[in-house]
Amino acid sequence: MTCCLLLILKLFMKYTSPTWMLGLTLLRQILSMGQPLLSRITEWNIWLVQVCWELPLVALVCLCVRVCVCMQVYRMNKTSAEIANRACADVTKSTGIRRFSIGAIGPTNRTLSLSPSVEKPEYRNITFDELVRAYGEQVRGLLDGGIEILMVETIFDTANAKAALYAIDELFESKYTPVPVFVSGTIVDKSGRTLSGQTTDAFMISVTHAQPMCLGLNCALGALEMHPFITSISRVTEAFVLCYPNAGLPNAMGGYDETPEIMSAKLKSFAEEGLLNIVGGCCGSTPAHIKAIAEAVKGIPPRVRPTNLFIDSLLLAGLEPMKVNKYSNFVNIGERCNVAGSKKFCRLIVSDQYEQALQVAKLQVENGAQILDINMDEGMLDSTAAMTKFVNLISSEPDIAKVPLCIDSSKFEVVEAGLKATQARCIVNSISLKEGEEDFLEKARIIKRHGAAVVVMAFDEVGQATGATRKLEICQRSYQLLIEKANFNPNDIIFDPNILTIATGIDEHSSYGVEYINATKLIKNCLPGARVSGGLSNLSFAFRGNEIVREAMHSVFLYHAIKAGMDMGIVNAGNLPVYDDIPSVLLQLCESAVWNVDSNITEKLLDYAQSIKGTATKSQSSEEEWRSYDTEQRLEHSLVKGIDKYVIEDTEEARQDKSKYPRPLNVIEGPLMKGMSIVGDLFGSGKMFLPQVIKSARVMKKAVSHLVPFMEKEKEENIARMQEQGIDVEEEDYHLGTIVLATVKGDVHDIGKNIVGVVLGCNNYKVVDLGVMTPCDKILNTAIEEKADIVGLSGLITPSLEEMIHVAKEMERRKMNIPLLIGGATTSKTHTAVKIAPQYTKPCVHVLDASKSVVVVSALLDDSKMKEFFDEVVEEYEDICDDYYQSLKNHKSLPLEKARSKAKLLQFHWDTYKPVVPKKLGITVLNDYDLAKLIPYIDWKPFFDVWQLRGKYPNRGYPKIFNDTEVGPQARKEFDAAQEMLKMIVEKRLLKANGVVALFPACADGDDIRVLDVDDHSKVVDTLYGLRQQAERQVEQGGTTLCISDFVAPKSTGIVDYIGMFAVSAGFGSAELCNKYKEELDDYNVIMVKALADRLAEAFAEALHEIVRKDYWGYNDEESFATDDLLQIKYQGIRPAPGYPSQPDHTEKCTMWRLMNVEEHTGIKLTESLAMDPPASVSALYFSHPSSSYFAVGKIAKDQVVDYAKRKSESVANVEKWLASSLSYDPEAR
Repeated sequence: MTCCLLLILKLFMKYTSPTWMLGLTLLRQILSMGQPLLSRITEWNIWLVQVCWELPLVALVCLCVRVCVCMQVYRMNKTSAEIANRACADVTKSTGIRRFSIGAIGPTNRTLSLSPSVEKPEYRNITFDELVRAYGEQVRGLLDGGIEILMVETIFDTANAKAALYAIDELFESKYTPVPVFVSGTIVDKSGRTLSGQTTDAFMISVTHAQPMCLGLNCALGALEMHPFITSISRVTEAFVLCYPNAGLPNAMGGYDETPEIMSAKLKSFAEEGLLNIVGGCCGSTPAHIKAIAEAVKGIPPRVRPTNLFIDSLLLAGLEPMKVNKYSNFVNIGERCNVAGSKKFCRLIVSDQYEQALQVAKLQVENGAQILDINMDEGMLDSTAAMTKFVNLISSEPDIAKVPLCIDSSKFEVVEAGLKATQARCIVNSISLKEGEEDFLEKARIIKRHGAAVVVMAFDEVGQATGATRKLEICQRSYQLLIEKANFNPNDIIFDPNILTIATGIDEHSSYGVEYINATKLIKNCLPGARVSGGLSNLSFAFRGNEIVREAMHSVFLYHAIKAGMDMGIVNAGNLPVYDDIPSVLLQLCESAVWNVDSNITEKLLDYAQSIKGTATKSQSSEEEWRSYDTEQRLEHSLVKGIDKYVIEDTEEARQDKSKYPRPLNVIEGPLMKGMSIVGDLFGSGKMFLPQVIKSARVMKKAVSHLVPFMEKEKEENIARMQEQGIDVEEEDYHLGTIVLATVKGDVHDIGKNIVGVVLGCNNYKVVDLGVMTPCDKILNTAIEEKADIVGLSGLITPSLEEMIHVAKEMERRKMNIPLLIGGATTSKTHTAVKIAPQYTKPCVHVLDASKSVVVVSALLDDSKMKEFFDEVVEEYEDICDDYYQSLKNHKSLPLEKARSKAKLLQFHWDTYKPVVPKKLGITVLNDYDLAKLIPYIDWKPFFDVWQLRGKYPNRGYPKIFNDTEVGPQARKEFDAAQEMLKMIVEKRLLKANGVVALFPACADGDDIRVLDVDDHSKVVDTLYGLRQQAERQVEQGGTTLCISDFVAPKSTGIVDYIGMFAVSAGFGSAELCNKYKEELDDYNVIMVKALADRLAEAFAEALHEIVRKDYWGYNDEESFATDDLLQIKYQGIRPAPGYPSQPDHTEKCTMWRLMNVEEHTGIKLTESLAMDPPASVSALYFSHPSSSYFAVGKIAKDQVVDYAKRKSESVANVEKWLASSLSYDPEAR
């Protein structure tokens, strides 16, 4: 099947019978050209446009019926649909090829998100309801005329599109059999945004509630300009992708210059890249363009749709997209735009001071609110009008509108007003079963029709739930109703189990806090996909007027509720004290109140509140005590507390202290970075929330901005001094060439790339290093801007290989003609030859290491050598490809079931095996681990590999390398330098090591490992999936068919076995230290820091494994090995890592991060390609069985991939992407 063609051709025809016949004839001609989808675009065929233009009885019939009077809307659309269907039927009959008609529904010339008046940004010249009625009349005519597909298109304002989709859904529900719906947006320029300001991803999220069959873009841009946005859509939607650009950009006269040949060639490249399912042309397209496009894409396979892209994510949007999933931190919903909760905001709204009220909203976002709660429930207000006006005003403020909204009201008509005023995907707060199921479902269906997520209160016909069990009962009932009767996505359901007031003096209120926390745990365990939220201010209502006590109670409650699974909450973003900063007496009182462990807690809190009441002067004096600290401590205090009042004067005082800080940069590297390091530690441990971090970052920026002019002046003086000495600072003319280097998107490792950069720089090449996590567009745009001679890509993890292929394809699409170098630990000459080089017709060369880089670069940039060198590479790569594909043909795999049956013969003696019960089950956090304790565990061989110092036999490895006559002296020199830096790092605490380890009960279930609850071994909390060896040759030679699950007692034995896992990093602080050396142009020490951070991380893993064996697990508590013995793995047990030979699937890290709460506990993050950040990080599993051993899964066959995908509930295509280097077949040879 080839990509479908979509024609958008604009024909103005008078509403007369002869013109109908002319249109019908033309349609038949177009359809006969190979046009399967006939798009009769009636985008302006709507009464409000007719009223505006005053054109009675004019229509764009057949392909584009554009304008009609109010009384004729239905008739025009119905008749147009009938003509289009007749043309389709005639051509289908004559050609035998099915043709389809599309009714296109355009944006109109009105907009719901933008005001036509600069002076009145809240004004709209159309209402949502008016648009729905107009669209409804149009759609009714189209459907009665027999149209087969509806397309909402040329969307420059998503709110208009949502009105059209709302009308369509109403008609489908009330009268009409649903037909497929297409949705097509319009990006107005290269910024990638609609006219109303949404990014491509935010637009997609905002319309996906309609479940369109196709999503895509049309109009405004030519194909070339549209490419990056279509690429983005193709990668992140499960819908079919359509694209019908203009015939280039408009020329000075408003015409379009792209010929059919030019336009079709560009769109052909889209299809060849696998981006499209439907393709066509918009403005400037003619029948000749469509014919050329049809011929160009003929025979090209359509895009394969991904599956389960956002299976566990709540998708929201403002102008920017937002995903809430298991990897997200706690989401702050700003509470201050609530007339019931903020006296200031209420006063401003009641007095009609909306501009000032907008500043309240803006400040909430600046202070860290990721969602903005809007509530207008006040007796003196027209709440519906106030909600509409305020949301309209927010649309005019991009700094506010970028975040999703939470439309909050107890009056459903106010909720609807908010939904009708926003273009984006928001949250409704809230509905409940208070008025019964019928009312509940009616409101839920309306909310879903608007495309919003919903907060459900734990409230039913009986009343508000207070106990955890009853909260769960109501939530379960609501959950089932929403899913089974309202067809809600579970991810769009947010439960509020009622945060009720505690410490009131009434006994029954005392347990409200702990009941909420317990209910949160139950909801998260019992209702898959659902989120938990709550309004925090209710908790401390008994102490209103005493903000110190209230804020402390909120901080303590959140600290525990988040651990229990609370995903989001309505809080005063930016006004929560840091958990560790709460005075110890107050902290203990708040803990007792939340957990209900002290029957006299109300009196104690009242006594405390009384003791601080009326001491404002004293408190203010106390608050200013820190001003007596020394400069460094004051800066640290300002950063941690987010106080910017004095930061400029303190920074200046530090700068003038030349004895401590000779350079302005030293102030940043010293007290400022120390303060931010503390902030990072507090945030990583869950004792500081995102708003405080943002405030701290703002203080940091203010301090740095003060120092920038002084640093610039210092730089100018250095340049002047160099010029006086005759040193030419304009070095470009002396370079042999320019090389752009980058670690690809999703990967954070760059030590090898840094070394290549240094080596090339030393050989007089200009190196532009783009760092890590670099998107494709940035790499290629920089290469063009810098007039680069070569692009070099680096990556450490296997998913980076896919991104390298993407970059090569883009270079080919852009018709670039500079060489592409491939390097990094995960790359190979074979992969480059087989997968990357075929995508790019210019030189694409794998570079083994830095020592080879100069040879390769010099050959590629030498005109006299380049052709011969490239020819040799091409010839070599062709041989490699032949060998590779022949090896796939020769590779024989055992059927998966046979491989499993072979594994059953392995002797693990489960009948006599008695697992050792770990001494320390559950999660253990080891943050700020003593680096000095790690040094004895360092394996120095990889350190010398970094510097490419390799001794020859018998002097390989450490310490024998020192005896090598060739590299020994240099190795000793680097080793000594490393010792000096290690000493400095440890003494000055320049790097920080954080780690987490967890031990769980477990059992094997086939090739998978079920991780069990620590307290209830009958409960499976998660699953670790395994892959099994399948190579037939391996078995024939007496080998095994191992899988990691073989090392855990099978479920069938009834034995409760155990499994461990860990994640450690010694890279915290590495980036800062490297940046310091970069500023000093000291590349050597940048590499040294990264090499040592890597060594310390591996040493941390080794040391921790020993602790686990001897203490935490204790299955080998009497072992005593020297470091060499540890490095040679003489101990019992293994620690295989996901993404490596024993389990080559990197996605298994996600399960580990979930089980251990790695990011929360340590700050170690996973990138989109599942690289660990900081780069100097290690993670793996622990197995204790005496027979456990390291092995390589090797190549796996299609039957195992299909089975594995089914077990993981993922698509085969996605599994093939992550396991690309482990497949025994070519997935593209389908």
